[in-house]
Amino acid sequence: MQVTGNQIIANNTSKSGGNTFYATNPTTGEQMPTEFAEATADEIDQAVQKAEEAFVTYRKKSDHERADFLDKIGEEIMNLGDTLLERCHQETGLPLGRLTGERGRTVNQLKLFAELLRDGSWVDARIDTAVPDRQPLPKPDIRQMQIALGPVGIFGASNFPLAFSVAGGDTASALAAGCTVVVKGHPAHPGTSELVGQAIAQAVEASGMPAGTFSLVQGKSVEVGMGIVQHPLIKAVGFTGSFRGGKALFDAANQRDEPIPVYAEMGSINPVFVLPEALQQRSDEIAEGWVGSLTLGVGQFCTNPGVLITQKSDNSTQFLKTAEQSLNNVSTDAMLTEQISKAYQKGADQMERTDNVATVAKSKRADTATASEGYIFSTNAQNFLNQPNLSEEVFGPSSLHVAAQSKEEMLEVAKNLEGHLTATLHATDKDLEEYTDLVAILERKVGRLLVNGFPTGVEVCHSMVHGGPYPATTDSRTTSVGTLAIKRFTRPISYQNFPQNGLPTALKNDNPLRIFRLVNGKLTKELTS
Repeated sequence: MQVTGNQIIANNTSKSGGNTFYATNPTTGEQMPTEFAEATADEIDQAVQKAEEAFVTYRKKSDHERADFLDKIGEEIMNLGDTLLERCHQETGLPLGRLTGERGRTVNQLKLFAELLRDGSWVDARIDTAVPDRQPLPKPDIRQMQIALGPVGIFGASNFPLAFSVAGGDTASALAAGCTVVVKGHPAHPGTSELVGQAIAQAVEASGMPAGTFSLVQGKSVEVGMGIVQHPLIKAVGFTGSFRGGKALFDAANQRDEPIPVYAEMGSINPVFVLPEALQQRSDEIAEGWVGSLTLGVGQFCTNPGVLITQKSDNSTQFLKTAEQSLNNVSTDAMLTEQISKAYQKGADQMERTDNVATVAKSKRADTATASEGYIFSTNAQNFLNQPNLSEEVFGPSSLHVAAQSKEEMLEVAKNLEGHLTATLHATDKDLEEYTDLVAILERKVGRLLVNGFPTGVEVCHSMVHGGPYPATTDSRTTSVGTLAIKRFTRPISYQNFPQNGLPTALKNDNPLRIFRLVNGKLTKELTS
């Protein structure tokens, strides 16, 4: 496969737009040769119209057919071989080892949703059988299950060019749900996006899916993304990126004549609380782990630990010394784009200029076009509470240490946090017994609580929640990682007094799919009389 710069619209290519852009190698700063066309309004409309046409057929495909399709997408991605990895490395500056692992994660996400579909119980079938002689009124037969919403718009993320991009978790969960998708590739890695898009298009054809099941449009302008969100046939949106971008899409979707859900995963500082006994026993270990986490991937993870809180003590002083020594030995590499690098440096410079904030340590930096130093800053809890800007995300390899004078002040910091993706506790059993009130506070603030680890690294599994209260996301009831993500792109429907031959297979009395169903309040695989 070759990178052409074309849109992929229902298994056809198109390049009718006059506005163009190029990818840039963030390591060298050099422009890459392929010219990419911005999608026009007509191309976006074609993609969405084809998605709507395809949805009529695709939504009726069996779970097993859609599972085979997802597996085929993974197979076609692997068939791209080193061509995909090399292009992605050139466009992102990410190491080949990291990208190889991310490709595996992407394929495994597809496989996980395929397994979910083959099991079939994900439709959450519920059956309440009729009681015709109930007094004073007969009880009707009512049956419920989840069905797909319709065509969905997906936005690729900059920091995970495979796992959160064209064939990432949003696309996988939407396709699994029975939705057709129109993906906007991220302009930082358009060649990577096109190659993966070509792989999905091949899987569509090989699996016998309708052509409009998948389309890919590209562009750097706001108009391309808004053209998807504002199209009246789009029924939901998945987004991973900045708060500013996610909020703009959310607002646009809610200003439509028919508002639609936008599942935006946005900024987070992922607070880490190091409790007293853990700090006393494992100070150096935690400090080194913190530095490793905040610099992992040049800090360009949405789960980067952007603030760490301890109580002031001799142990916390030693902790900061160890962290300083550790960061001083790190050399940070190229960031994903010049824009991200400049925004990070602006945020770090602002932090350095903030009153009562000290720069504890600074890393080395690689000799690359977009490299920036990593930082550890420190302040006291009262200053953190009094200056709201200190709790804003600085996307990159930096973190702020906050020193509390007491347990009460630490709790006050926790109470004043906004919504975040994660919160971490480094604690002994004794610490956890003494800080149950802290845990209770954090349960209301985040989507994932960790003990004695670091938030970078999100396991793809059934029980993962990669989400959290606003402003981390626009809907705290969902996740963008794990199989629960499928529910973002479905809605419940009830069938009342339907004859057996008119019911969906999942709701028939004889349970031909052998799935778990809630029958008259009891979870069972048994037949229904």
